Amino acid sequence: MSLQDFIVESIRQSVAQVFSTMLGSELGGGEFSLENGTPEVNDGVVSFIGVAGAWAGTGSISCSPTLACRICSQMLMTESSAVDEDVLDAVAELTNMVIGSVKTDLEGQLGPLGLSIPTVVFGKNFRAKSAGTTEWIVVRFPWDGEPLVIKMCLAPTEKSGHALPHAIGTTCPLEV
Repeated sequence: MSLQDFIVESIRQSVAQVFSTMLGSELGGGEFSLENGTPEVNDGVVSFIGVAGAWAGTGSISCSPTLACRICSQMLMTESSAVDEDVLDAVAELTNMVIGSVKTDLEGQLGPLGLSIPTVVFGKNFRAKSAGTTEWIVVRFPWDGEPLVIKMCLAPTEKSGHALPHAIGTTCPLEV
């Protein structure tokens, strides 16, 4: 299994587990694609979390404001009708749980990895790009007709000593 396939499957399993446990919801399998070049324009909420170790990169979750409010409402068992501090905190925590689970899965293959504190952005007509990254693994999950988008990019660091392609989206073996 390629590392790309491993990450896609890990994202799917993590989302299924977190949504079932924390939100009482079941999501579909998630549609996979690769994203290259200039990121899409966003209107909504995007949360980023850094991954670092012998491999480094970024994981992110993005969704509409309506979906962010629903995440908060189900996570905190309260009504959220507008994006506020609680909604942003809930999306950050969701990012921490989902990408944290993927990171844990990857550690068995790539060695110890750390996570940063999530950063959440809310707005209209903005682009978010991670420096030096050209290829993202993207998994889209429909939730009541709205997309929840999980993205991840990962590459070996100079200190890792691995002579592998520059980005995780390319096929490379898990045995590194």
